[in-house]
Amino acid sequence: MREPFEYAVIRLVPRIERGEQINVGVILYCQGRDFLAARTHLDADRVRALAPGVDLAEVAAALGSWDRTCAGDGPSGRMKRGERFRWLAAPRSTMIQTSPVHTGLTADPAAELDRLLDALVR
Repeated sequence: MREPFEYAVIRLVPRIERGEQINVGVILYCQGRDFLAARTHLDADRVRALAPGVDLAEVAAALGSWDRTCAGDGPSGRMKRGERFRWLAAPRSTMIQTSPVHTGLTADPAAELDRLLDALVR
């Protein structure tokens, strides 16, 4: 049986004032399957082409924190999965941002997350 899910594209915005962005991941939440996860892919060549001065190690570390938040590590562990998704997908003015939230139906949230990563990021 397919369940509704929500997802947002994770974007790197190296220079906020320019508004240029690179898709670097996807976060997906499926309440019916009690699933929340983020998958990221940092294409160093794309990032360097847009913003040669960006510290890739720093960006990778920031993206790693999304995985830990989804897993409920640290203070986020007190939040329900849906609350964590909403917090991560909320608009922000930082180098790591998300797209608007989109929806769909899936029988396998993990496979859907991988499919979305391939289609929207890689």
